[in-house]
Amino acid sequence: MRDVCDGCLTIHYENPKVVAGCLALWDEQVLLCRRAIEPRYGLWTLPAGFMENEETTTEAAVRETWEEARARVAIDGLYTLFNLPHISQVYLMFRARLDQASFAPGSESLEVALFAEHDVPWDELAFPAVRETLKLYFQDRAQGRYRFHAGDLLKDPRSGQYRVRMLPAT
Repeated sequence: MRDVCDGCLTIHYENPKVVAGCLALWDEQVLLCRRAIEPRYGLWTLPAGFMENEETTTEAAVRETWEEARARVAIDGLYTLFNLPHISQVYLMFRARLDQASFAPGSESLEVALFAEHDVPWDELAFPAVRETLKLYFQDRAQGRYRFHAGDLLKDPRSGQYRVRMLPAT
């Protein structure tokens, strides 16, 4: 079902939202932000947010990293793509390098920090797409090869638990 104007028959589309962000790295550590906004206030995430009109996905990822972590990055490439059909969102996370170890909380972050794998606050991560991106990154790093990953994060309406359905890695 779509909203259609009775007068001019214009269709008013409600399309999925694109979230773009960075898996920003410095010396094998990942940059995480503690959220200062809802949803998931106080939990940790990768710097990411909704894409704006008239920008590319890489521009959105770089902008969000600056806005949330006051960090400058160089994009290495698209790393993960996750479909979240239950909330009509698509997450695009880019692997990126921090230009320097300089960062600070933006207006949407309480704090920003670099984490080694064993220090990641796994029980305090805000979003399933962030958790899966981090898990895939540490697996790829251990294998010495970074691949593009795509999949679906499917939420069970009764339990609220997520099931990950990955496409074959490339």
